[in-house]
Amino acid sequence: MTQTAVSHQVKVLEERLAFRLFRRLNNVLMLTEKGEAYLPNIREAFDLLADSTDRLCGAQDARTLTVSTLSNFALRWLIPRLPRLQALQPDLDICIFTSIRDADFMREDIDVAVRLGDDWPGLNCDYLFGSEIFPVCSPALLARRPIREAADLAGHTLLHVVTSADDWSLWLTAAGAPDVATTRGPRFDSYALALEAAAHGCGVAMGRRAFVQADLETGSLVAPLALRFQRSQAWYFLWPKGRVSRKSMLFRTWLLKEAALTRDAAEMIVPHPMPATEPGQPPPAVSSRRRRGAPPQPAQRRV
Repeated sequence: MTQTAVSHQVKVLEERLAFRLFRRLNNVLMLTEKGEAYLPNIREAFDLLADSTDRLCGAQDARTLTVSTLSNFALRWLIPRLPRLQALQPDLDICIFTSIRDADFMREDIDVAVRLGDDWPGLNCDYLFGSEIFPVCSPALLARRPIREAADLAGHTLLHVVTSADDWSLWLTAAGAPDVATTRGPRFDSYALALEAAAHGCGVAMGRRAFVQADLETGSLVAPLALRFQRSQAWYFLWPKGRVSRKSMLFRTWLLKEAALTRDAAEMIVPHPMPATEPGQPPPAVSSRRRRGAPPQPAQRRV
């Protein structure tokens, strides 16, 4: 349909409703106040109509769910869990797009989104999990250079994530070691890269709890210090108000269950302070797994 034909149909609709739906401001077409109020209901009606038609006709769109999220979340949390979703919903095809921008359901062809933040006006949102940060490194690095307290980090290379540049300063201040220099060290544009570098012994990275649980369980990374610093923002599942589809709700149900498992597993993460050693002897290797049946050690948290 041409733009002229669309404009004509909008004009006919406005005449029938007896009020304007759009206004033009600086060559940008915007909804009027009544248009904003009208949109959610008609969008829900069209979405339900499209969803029902697609299911009836067996269309591919009825089986494809487009998810917008950040690359860190996709790489470090979502993708490792996708096999469980595929086993549970084999007819649901997931299409993942990564973006650092706010989710724009009006202009982007996306169904749902996952974002880090704390305020989602105009959207439905479900809390997934928080954003606790703490230092992590490889077991080999920790064995060579023990980290028994925050001040020991002054003798280590700190790995930084440019999109969350204040992680180290926030954590070190909370740990009582604000004088540890944070201006040096390699910088990466994602947690995924920084954690990969840490696993290869390049230095000590700041890990987000949900992103490092698997590494701590397998022992590829260790958390030498107890303090967990809770950042103000958290991870949320988002979808537009008034827009409901079967595929979105199937994904939502699965995602919330997986997020609950992540929150539960976080309570099992145990910090690994360095064991005492004889003078002149290298420290023994450490493991990130808690012995089966061993009681969890309380981890200091700062909220």
